[in-house]
Amino acid sequence: MKKFLAFLLAAMMLLGCMAVAGAEDRVGADPELVAAAQEEGELVVYGSCEEPYLIAACQHFEELYGIKVSYQRLSTGEVQTKISEEKGNPSADVWFGGTNDPYNEAAAQGLLMAYEAKNASHLLKPFYQDPDGYWYGIYQGILGFMVNTEELARLNVEAPKTWDDLLKEEYKGLIWLSNPNTAGTAKLVINTMVQMKGHDEAMKYFVELDKNIAQYTKSGSGPSKKVGVGECVVGIGFLHDGVYQILQGYDNIDLIIPEDGTSYEIGSTAIFEGAEHENAAKLWVEYALSPECVELADDAGSYQFLVIDNAEQPAALASFESLDPSKTIEYDFADAKANTSKYVQDYFDALGAAADDRFKTE
Repeated sequence: MKKFLAFLLAAMMLLGCMAVAGAEDRVGADPELVAAAQEEGELVVYGSCEEPYLIAACQHFEELYGIKVSYQRLSTGEVQTKISEEKGNPSADVWFGGTNDPYNEAAAQGLLMAYEAKNASHLLKPFYQDPDGYWYGIYQGILGFMVNTEELARLNVEAPKTWDDLLKEEYKGLIWLSNPNTAGTAKLVINTMVQMKGHDEAMKYFVELDKNIAQYTKSGSGPSKKVGVGECVVGIGFLHDGVYQILQGYDNIDLIIPEDGTSYEIGSTAIFEGAEHENAAKLWVEYALSPECVELADDAGSYQFLVIDNAEQPAALASFESLDPSKTIEYDFADAKANTSKYVQDYFDALGAAADDRFKTE
């Protein structure tokens, strides 16, 4: 009996090792990098995606490699502020998820470490990565509007079809956006309007839009979470956040891609300059660019378009055929990298005293 139990235990351990080895094959990391990362034994992750996806990704990395992972969910603006204050001595090793305009700002400030990722060869398009290797894309999300159809019907108001529609007086007090000081989503909205309208016209636009804004949330996904319950009637944000709410049972939400054009986020991952666990951080980037990581998003309720060629898209997206990531402007990443901080400052200067307590930081 003891021999049988010993044999069974050995067989189970062998199968477990084979499963892990198979998973590592799907990551495709160099054995030398894996060994060096395991020697370090630890990794600290700041995540700006939704928390369930962050947790799933971190736990699976730990399971694959036996490396202890600590993680914290922070908005992209919070991460950028935190690592800026730490000035090259970051309290985390890697950044995971969240729109990439703050990544571009951090790269321009010398806060990210360039790394030539092996798995970047699987990225579907050249612009899904920083040309100097400071960040790599893991998903794409479309910027648009989420509306509560029941509330619009009750108010006898039509759903907005364009960005300019949002300026109509009938939407006063109905619109929610995020805070550019804390949310990368709002920074993308600013960059998008600058690229679509020109700088000066964009600033005039935001002054008019502000008159209809009820609240600026801390997180980019904040508006989407209040649309279904009717607290927010028109939310500006990423449409995959609306998909999540619809799949939670809120069938009173419509998703709208603005007819006059829109842009998109590239959810990214990057290594912080001065990372204490540099090899584990490099291994994380290879992992983040593999099916082992990105396919966890579907079960974790994150329904963005994946941007690597060897991963399966979230099954939930099949029910939302109108969400076409090709229906977007040709986003100028170079301009965003060089000028996002300036544009955000110009935005607040334009609003002046209107930048009041509607701008949430908690």
